[in-house]
Amino acid sequence: MSDSRLFKILYYLLDKGRATASELADRFEVSIRTVYRDVEALSSAGVPIYTEPGRNGGICLLHEFTLDRAILSQNEKQEVLTALQSISASGYSSGEEILTKLSALFHMDTENWIEVDFSHWGNKGWDDSKFEKLKTAVIHHKEIKILYENTRSETRERVVQPLKLSFKSKEWYLKAFCLEKQDFRIFKLNRILELELLEKIFVPRPWPEQENDSLPSCPGIVLLFSKEIGYRVYDEFDKTQVERQKNGDLKVCTEMPVDPWLTGYLLSFGTEVEIVEPEYLREMVAAQAKSIYEKNKP
Repeated sequence: MSDSRLFKILYYLLDKGRATASELADRFEVSIRTVYRDVEALSSAGVPIYTEPGRNGGICLLHEFTLDRAILSQNEKQEVLTALQSISASGYSSGEEILTKLSALFHMDTENWIEVDFSHWGNKGWDDSKFEKLKTAVIHHKEIKILYENTRSETRERVVQPLKLSFKSKEWYLKAFCLEKQDFRIFKLNRILELELLEKIFVPRPWPEQENDSLPSCPGIVLLFSKEIGYRVYDEFDKTQVERQKNGDLKVCTEMPVDPWLTGYLLSFGTEVEIVEPEYLREMVAAQAKSIYEKNKP
């Protein structure tokens, strides 16, 4: 009998509430008979575990049951505290209180060795307020009204059903169902200019399984950066995408969504970048640079 499997069954039941013997057997790759032996072993160890007959029955834990703190190792306790330290800076206002309680419960001092701050410079108050409202909306399934600046520089008011907050590539995003478009959309938090938490409750829709988290990407984008801008290249791209040339310049092979944001992004490097491929992207950026020059020439 595996003690590790017993704990895994326990954690699974704590998370799901109940499970059938066949469900546990499939998940832990053992026979149903073994599952019932594990249930008996847990019960003998004092865990309030029981089975309910019938179509809606299964293997359950008493509702009030909680794990003793001793089950966590010292390293695991420190990992929990470290995770709370980092996430509290993202705008989770209750993090500090929970951190204090768990530190006392674990009899451990919190090692303040990490600091994470996702807010803008000089704008932490608004970022914290926005994050807290979005967290409330997602957890309690409340619709929100937002004023959003899209990639075409259009400011639009939307009512959306927020499903999840997502952090990817150094940016926060909101995954939501847009009532106007009647479709799933991703909103960049920085572009949410105003936010109102509504009272209307919604039933969350499952996020589509297909990979639609971003615009279609263009493969085969090749960029050549001067060595003087190397520090920024490694800020923006994974090192596996970067190849240093003999003269110190940096060649980047990547794929990115081709939209107005991309041309503006490449222009932000000024003369320190050359678009090697594809040719049409090179022409798009050149045309945009020419327009900028025409608008600002003396």
